[in-house]
Amino acid sequence: MSPVLRTSPVRILDDRHLDDAIAILDADPVSNVFVSSRVHIAGLDPGRLGAQMWGYHRDGRLTALCYSGANLVPVAADSQAARHFADKARSQGRRCSSIVGPVAPVTQLWNALRPYWGSPRAVREAQPVMSTTSPPPVAPDDAVRRVTMKDFDTLYPACVAMFTEEVGISPQTGDGGVLYRARVAELIRSGRAFARIEGGRVVFKAEIGAVTPYACQVQGVWVNPEMRGRRYAVHGMAAVVDEALRTIAPAVSLYVNDFNAPARATYRRVGLHDVNTFMSVMF
Repeated sequence: MSPVLRTSPVRILDDRHLDDAIAILDADPVSNVFVSSRVHIAGLDPGRLGAQMWGYHRDGRLTALCYSGANLVPVAADSQAARHFADKARSQGRRCSSIVGPVAPVTQLWNALRPYWGSPRAVREAQPVMSTTSPPPVAPDDAVRRVTMKDFDTLYPACVAMFTEEVGISPQTGDGGVLYRARVAELIRSGRAFARIEGGRVVFKAEIGAVTPYACQVQGVWVNPEMRGRRYAVHGMAAVVDEALRTIAPAVSLYVNDFNAPARATYRRVGLHDVNTFMSVMF
C-alpha cells in the first residue's frame, strides 16, 4: 500500500484570493492596518506585494493569513492556523527581521520557531494597540505641519534618532540608509510626514506609516530630547490625529510598548484607547 501524502493547508495566495483576503483583513481594520494597507495597494501577487501572503484553509475556506516579508505578521490566526504558519516559516528558514501581531498567534509562532531561529535581539511581549475615531480633546499644535521635500535634510536625522532609540539599531546599518532614506522620502511625498520645525531643527515629528480606506497607523512619534517635558508630544499628536481624521482615514491607530508609560499617557490624553495587544519578536 502506498503511503498517504499529507498536504499542508497553507498556500501562497495570489489575486484569485483577493476578495476573500480583503474580507478577512477588513474584519478588524485597526489591528490589520499594516498588512491591509499593502494588500489594498498591491494586491496579493508576490512580485507587486514585495512579500508572500500565506493563506490557511479549513474545510475549503480561507480563514487566516500570514504576511511573510520583512515582517512575519499573522492575521486572524487561531492556534491551528498559527501552528501551520510556523511549519511553513520553519521550512523556508528565517527571512524576516521581526514577527509582529496579536499576542496569542505571535506567541505560538515564536514558541515553535525559537529552537530553529536562534536568539532574538529583543522581545516586546505586550504592546497595546490604541485607536480613536474622534477628534482629540486637547488643542492641536498649530505649528505642526505636513513636511515637504525641502525639509528632508532637517527631518531625516530626527527619523534616524527615533528609529535607533526605539529599535536599538540604526536604520543606516547594512546599506548605509539607502532603503530608509527612500522610505522617509516616500512618506513625505505622500503627505504623511508631520513635524514642528523651529530654527532648523525638529521639535516634534510623526508619520502615518500605513493607510487603508478604514484606518491609518501613526509611527515614528519623537520629541527632541532637549525639548521633552514641555507637552510638545501631547499637542503635536493632537495635531496629527486631527489632520489624519480629516484627510486620511476615519480611524487613527498606533501601538506602543507597555513599559512606555509617558507615551501611553500622552496617547490617552489625545483620546486614543486600547483595542488590542500586540507582541513583537525582533531579530
